[in-house]
Amino acid sequence: MKVTALTILAMCAFAANSIFCRLALGDATIDAAGFTTIRLVSGAAVLWLVSICRHRPVVKGAGGNWLSAAMLFSYAICFSYAYLSLSAGTGALILFAAVQITMISTAVFQGERLLVSQWLGICLALAGLVYLVLPGLSAPHPAGAASMAAAGVAWGVYSLRGRNSGDPISSTGGNFLRSVPLVLVIAVMSVAGLKFTLTGVLWAVASGALASGLGYVIWYAALKGLSAARAATVQLSVPVLAAVGGIVFLSEILTLRLVFAAVAILGGLSLVLATKES
Repeated sequence: MKVTALTILAMCAFAANSIFCRLALGDATIDAAGFTTIRLVSGAAVLWLVSICRHRPVVKGAGGNWLSAAMLFSYAICFSYAYLSLSAGTGALILFAAVQITMISTAVFQGERLLVSQWLGICLALAGLVYLVLPGLSAPHPAGAASMAAAGVAWGVYSLRGRNSGDPISSTGGNFLRSVPLVLVIAVMSVAGLKFTLTGVLWAVASGALASGLGYVIWYAALKGLSAARAATVQLSVPVLAAVGGIVFLSEILTLRLVFAAVAILGGLSLVLATKES
């Protein structure tokens, strides 16, 4: 029961990132660079406080590394710019698909052999992704889709690099701290376009401190009771939760294109992950 509750909370937190970002950027209450800066800084602060409570303070060199921090930064900045033009559900679906495809492709490249059913699942997921971004009246903005795909690749690489971390909270906290100077460079370069309102800042803090910082802490606690395949499978719920949240909180429209693409992408990936679990 505890693992289930923690898993549900973590998935809701991850989906909330899309909602918070759209609430902030969709209403132009803050710019993308400013949102990302506050998100990473507040996330680093929360993880530092958590590590202090665990008597494992995160300081420079205590956890993480610069390459992983660069991947975290790349994910966060591309994520923010993508949501200037994407709906919450569409963005989360593209992100999730890109993350999983990156991780699966890496496994194949490293020599992992897939079954026929897994290849069929990958083909189905790719077909759904292609259908989602094909030109048309309900297609997502090309630049936004490309930016979110880049965010997914970066997060996939970040996840792969963190698989063997002995203390994931310390590593994540260290990577968040290292990402701060990187995002500050972008903020300085974008100083002419920076825009801050109290509402935008609060959404950015919620994204960094709650959905990201505390979200990862909760997720790592849940992972102790989940197998690797089950952990990957439950993440299929994130795009669905983000789409529902977009409808409820952002009055976004659920298009047939998104529904069909989601069924193909999530169904295909489910087939890959279910085969791994068996």
